[in-house]
Amino acid sequence: MRDASPQSAAETVYLKDYAPFSHLVDKVELVFRLHPTATRVVSRISFRPNPAAPAKPDTEGLPQPDREKPQLVLHGEKLKLIGARIDGKAASPRLTKTGLVCAVPDKPFVWEAEVEINPSENTALEGLYMSNGMYCTQCEAEGFRKITYYPDRPDVMAPFSVRIEGDLPVLLSNGNPGKKGEGFAEWHDPWKKPAYLFALVAGDLACHRDSFATASGRKVGLGIWVREADIGKCAFAMDALKRSMAWDEKVYGREYDLDVFNIVAVDDFNMGAMENKGLNIFNSSAVLASPETATDANYERIESIIAHEYFHNWTGNRITCRDWFQLCLKEGLTVYRDQQFSADERSAPVQRINDVLALRARQFREDNGPLAHPVRPESFVEINNFYTATVYEKGAELIGMLRRLVGAEGYAKALDLYFKRHDGQACTIEDWLKVFEDACGRDLSQFKLWYSQAGTPRVKVEESWADGTFTLTLSQKTPTTPGQPEKRPLVIPVAVGLLARDGSEVVPTTVLELTETRQSFRFKDLAERPVASVLRGFSAPVILERSHDAADRLFLFIHDTDPFNRWEAGRALAKDALLSKLRYGTEPDKAYFAALGDLIRDLELDPAFRALCLALPSQDDIAQALHDRGVVPDPVAIYRARREFSEAMAAALQPRLAALYEYARVEGPYSPDAASAGKRALAAATLSLLTLVDGGHRARAQFDAADNMTEQFGALSALVSIGSAEDELSRFYGQWKTDRLVLDKWFGLQVGLAAPEAAAETAKALTQHPDFSWKTPNRFRAVIGGFAANPAGFHDPSGAGYRLVADWLIKLDPVNPQTTARMSTAFETWRRYDDDRRALMREELERILAAKDLSRDTAEMVSRILA
Repeated sequence: MRDASPQSAAETVYLKDYAPFSHLVDKVELVFRLHPTATRVVSRISFRPNPAAPAKPDTEGLPQPDREKPQLVLHGEKLKLIGARIDGKAASPRLTKTGLVCAVPDKPFVWEAEVEINPSENTALEGLYMSNGMYCTQCEAEGFRKITYYPDRPDVMAPFSVRIEGDLPVLLSNGNPGKKGEGFAEWHDPWKKPAYLFALVAGDLACHRDSFATASGRKVGLGIWVREADIGKCAFAMDALKRSMAWDEKVYGREYDLDVFNIVAVDDFNMGAMENKGLNIFNSSAVLASPETATDANYERIESIIAHEYFHNWTGNRITCRDWFQLCLKEGLTVYRDQQFSADERSAPVQRINDVLALRARQFREDNGPLAHPVRPESFVEINNFYTATVYEKGAELIGMLRRLVGAEGYAKALDLYFKRHDGQACTIEDWLKVFEDACGRDLSQFKLWYSQAGTPRVKVEESWADGTFTLTLSQKTPTTPGQPEKRPLVIPVAVGLLARDGSEVVPTTVLELTETRQSFRFKDLAERPVASVLRGFSAPVILERSHDAADRLFLFIHDTDPFNRWEAGRALAKDALLSKLRYGTEPDKAYFAALGDLIRDLELDPAFRALCLALPSQDDIAQALHDRGVVPDPVAIYRARREFSEAMAAALQPRLAALYEYARVEGPYSPDAASAGKRALAAATLSLLTLVDGGHRARAQFDAADNMTEQFGALSALVSIGSAEDELSRFYGQWKTDRLVLDKWFGLQVGLAAPEAAAETAKALTQHPDFSWKTPNRFRAVIGGFAANPAGFHDPSGAGYRLVADWLIKLDPVNPQTTARMSTAFETWRRYDDDRRALMREELERILAAKDLSRDTAEMVSRILA
């Protein structure tokens, strides 16, 4: 933890160096006197010595008498200290670059300090800052130290009482409301929490109100606070919140524990949302929705994020992480819980496929490059850089594997013990695994390697058949990753089912535990050689290596009873066909198109599942597959091959697509329910293909007639993809130019789907658009992030894309280091490409690294990418 004496701006922090803080905190009282440029924060904190703490910290620079006394080391950045007192007497702390050091009594004492901060100049959006006239905070991971002097670390927990003074109609903080009057409001949170969960919001806001009756009969007041103009876009978020609260009671037995639960929508926010106790602060894109302005994907994202942040109340707030190396403890578990919720609310197979698509697109990419790190890292320079797909998505996969290994009943028993044993504590992965060992009687020492070993394991599958016995031999190998040349065997649950040649299931899903480098599993007394369906439900986050002929893949695509593996077989066929086209110029197999045509017409299948089966592997997915085979990928060639494949698919399926498009159209008023959204997803997938063969006729008709954003934006996307949307883009802008979230879609669509040769110029032109507000994270991500996510455009051989992104990252870094550092990952696959592209990308990375006063956030990320 960052709790020692002064450190350099780029000092590395190590897990092995963790030590408890010198003092415990019994109570925190804060007074905020709000002012845009000179907010005063008065803190009154009750400390007492921590008997578990190590020796005294460094006392260099203190007067000799004070060197013999216990020392208090507090974090603080960009604070103007007005005064400090200990037990009412003036104190003279030594200020450092990262906080202060002060001699204190060797007994309980009260620390008081008054500081001044400038919210208006806080463009980094950490600590207390301004967003369109509203005061807002973001304290995770280390933002509270920009508010006042405090031990800003997650294992220091205390109840907070807050008084806010300011001439604003709405003054909010954590916990339950207390006294309120003209120009002030008081709040008290009775539950111990670390400082990263502190929140304050003040401004001119409207509230969408509701209530929730808990299982024990308590009434909880619910509020979603937004700008007055957005009050009509809160109903779905409120409904999602209430469903999340009911689900957590039913599935995990977790009841909400305060009198109120508030959510605030903020335009200027670096992340999706933040789970501050009782006062969740959300990026407005994760709250606001109406049929006219939000797509089905937006609704699903809102539902998921609302659930995620609410579920943190127990898995993250009531039980938090001891230090930031344990971040996966709260995030992996809470992601897994929100995935469970979405699976229950919508389609479990579709949810699983979407979870795996996200995992492969982001986390597998991390694991396969210079940014690879364990789910629980062992060191960091800037903790903000470890809010990664590995910590979140792979962390969630580890929870899912644990549940498969101990069973649903064992998992429920372990979670009950976890909440009972660790409520009110800051915990570690060791605490988490010990709960499972005690509840289920299982040794998890080998499973623990998943938390410390980086990289995506490769599981090789070999088959043999003799005398009625089918043998599956599985072997595992994890490639070398930065700092970890040697890998040990992991516990890998491999779910397997066996199918007869008529498609019937002869062996239902069975979980095989692969614990050694190589193991064989035998299935006896079978009448015929079966077809194995391996890694059902994607039972472990691994890459399956299997010599599988096209006939068996086609068989599984037609017959597999496991929805995930059925989809996976079709995707593998499409990927193989694309790779063959790129390498040898071969055309796709007509048998695949025939099977796909039959599948999409099967009315017993979920429309959302059928839509997923029509989607091709991404350009990045194809590039990585080529790289894995020792072939240098050409992003422009991949773009063209994928386009030609889509055109061939559209031509082969055209009669069926036309009928399916009409079938999937949803009549009547818009509803975001799963069934309607699934049909619209299928309609959008068919429209995208039909646009390739009808010149955009149907898409234009849909754009003109659409009464909801899903259909309007889907039609616009189809037209942009064929380069025939100039009029529609203009009309769309004219219609929505005053809606900031819809305008983000307009910006992102143009750069994301631009043709390779035009993408960089399109992005450059949009950065000069009067509505391009580059200091707003959402708008910056829409344009620069959207362009970087267009592989063929970003990797244009001229290097124009690299220069454009680097220019903007250098410009943004002094203003918002967090967003800059995260967007620098656009370059993380630079070693994958040809010599010319590598040289061009390296040049830009080195230019970023050489920028004057580069933040440690961005410096760490770029250095790791280059290394």
